[in-house]
Amino acid sequence: MNAEISQKENLLYRTLLALVLIGLAAALRIAPHPWNFTPVGAMALFSGAVLKDRRLAFLFPLLALFAGDVFIGFHKLIFIVYVSFLINVAIGLWLRDRRTVARISLATLLGAIQFFLVTNFAVWQFLGGYPHNSSGLRACYIAGIPLFWNTLGGDALYATLLFGGYALAERFIPALQPNTQPVSS
Repeated sequence: MNAEISQKENLLYRTLLALVLIGLAAALRIAPHPWNFTPVGAMALFSGAVLKDRRLAFLFPLLALFAGDVFIGFHKLIFIVYVSFLINVAIGLWLRDRRTVARISLATLLGAIQFFLVTNFAVWQFLGGYPHNSSGLRACYIAGIPLFWNTLGGDALYATLLFGGYALAERFIPALQPNTQPVSS
């Protein structure tokens, strides 16, 4: 029974730490920054990778995005942007229980690529700034390349801080160390 209580406490502390880190990342979104150089993609990956409750993993980043949008404003493509970040949460689910530097790096790259592809397609399709043909789509993606590099840079920096900070906390704070003892019935 003691092992079960200890596992529940461990899960609670780990979840609280993850939520605090996600909340801090969300708060940084409203700080001044270069276009697309934000912690949001990394926050979504981290949420999927670390939060054990899948509902919370998907819900908390949406709430954090919404809270940030209250301050920075809403726009026509907000639904597409939110869906794209939910894809990042799903990519983060792939990282669960097998977080390595290589996998986190790959997930970060995949998250930035999918965000670039999804949101630039939406700009081309729904905002009317480009002709609806292959030349217009190509022009839209070319125009978005500088933003892609900012997205990737922000995701890489904040993924390093989130995953690295969490790993350091796991290593040095005994209450956060992964509990590998089986639960007795």
